Amino acid sequence: MDKSPHLTICVLAALLLLRESSQAGEEKDPKVSSICVLQGTDPRGAGEGLPTLTVTTILEDPYVMVRGAELEGYCMELLAALAGMLRFQYRVRVVGDGQYGAVAAGGNWSGMIGEILRREADIAVAPLTVTSAREEVVSFTTPFLQTGIGILLRKDTASQDMSFFHFLSPFSKETWTALLFAYLLTCFCLFLVARYKCISPKNEENHFTFLNSLWFGAGALALQGATPRPQALSVRVIAVVWWLFTLALLAAYIANFTALLSSGSEQLPIQTFEDLVKQRNLEFGTLEGSSTFYYFKNSKNPIHQMIYEYMEKRREHVLVKTYQEAVQRVMDSNYAFIGESISQDLAAARHCNLIRAPEVIGARGFGIATTQASPWTKPLSIAVLKLRESGDLDYLRNKWWESSCLRQSRERWGPLEPPALGGLFLTLGIGLALGILAALAELSSSSRRAAAHAKKSCCSVFTEEICTRLRIKGAARQSQETSGKANA
Repeated sequence: MDKSPHLTICVLAALLLLRESSQAGEEKDPKVSSICVLQGTDPRGAGEGLPTLTVTTILEDPYVMVRGAELEGYCMELLAALAGMLRFQYRVRVVGDGQYGAVAAGGNWSGMIGEILRREADIAVAPLTVTSAREEVVSFTTPFLQTGIGILLRKDTASQDMSFFHFLSPFSKETWTALLFAYLLTCFCLFLVARYKCISPKNEENHFTFLNSLWFGAGALALQGATPRPQALSVRVIAVVWWLFTLALLAAYIANFTALLSSGSEQLPIQTFEDLVKQRNLEFGTLEGSSTFYYFKNSKNPIHQMIYEYMEKRREHVLVKTYQEAVQRVMDSNYAFIGESISQDLAAARHCNLIRAPEVIGARGFGIATTQASPWTKPLSIAVLKLRESGDLDYLRNKWWESSCLRQSRERWGPLEPPALGGLFLTLGIGLALGILAALAELSSSSRRAAAHAKKSCCSVFTEEICTRLRIKGAARQSQETSGKANA
């Protein structure tokens, strides 16, 4: 089949479309309304005599993209695979109004659905969501991609400040309380069972006091030994069980703490759509006239109704025209985009400063739209099922959704910010301060006793003890001389 007439018709149609658009005063991208490509199953002309289908689509990364004078993307490769299986040629044109398909005020359909109803196209191969309203006017094949509705956020606007005591986050408050109770109970049991049954390293009999029990339990928590060591069999059984308990506990803590430091999803204050409604820092919206907008309009869920009312009241400000505009707005402002989760996953893979919230609602699928009673609907559905069973759809999914964030894993394991471990340093400082205060208290008490016994001033004895412990011999000698003169 000669392709020249088809190409000529496409060029003429594009020129007429551009002329009408300019006369009406509409501002459109020339590429969107002028792309018309004829494809075949065999470039050498083996497709001669095969039926030719007019395919309408929409420019959206990575489904359909312009590369030079050709179209490429997930939907283009899917269309080529279907054409090879069902033996047909196809002519691809980008939808004129840049819309997916919605009912206008007069009852007419816009976008790709409207072109199919007006017989301007035979099928629509695009990320077109299967909905009940669209199913009433056109037919859909088996979905080739499964998706849902998610929330796309920018990481710096979505993340909250890390807690100063972030090192306590691996365990809940209840877990820490239970751990403290288990520690005290075990130490008390050791005190009761092991009393007078312990031998110190110097083989001197030593009472296993409750303070010794607390020290022994704390040493096990730190995977360190502590004296006095239990000798009786009953005490050793309790000690071994406590050691095993602390070993498993520390392993769980280290694993959870590592996961917390390497993942930012736990820091998202917006986990669900309810969280999105409650906050006041971010604006949110979706594509104007999209199935996502009508999902919230028709939903009976109170949270979904609140989202719809918010978008309807501010539709001129929060609704966007294209998916690319939505992604750019999320990156440039305090804006959360509600849309197809699979497209948001792509945006997060391409832009490392974006992230999708965990909750996904409204499970749905992308299907190929055809005219009602079209002879191509069932064959296309069967072909899609065959591609899924053979793994070809998974291959296309992995190919076009491949992440470009090559440094993402390294960034996750990069240097930690001070707030992540600030609580640990504070705890260390408090512990050191308490230890020094306890040492000073013990030294002061012993100095008072020594001063009373030697009939010296408490301050002089205290100074001598400090100098002796710090090995300041000159200061100690001077202190002794001063003390002797004072006594004389």
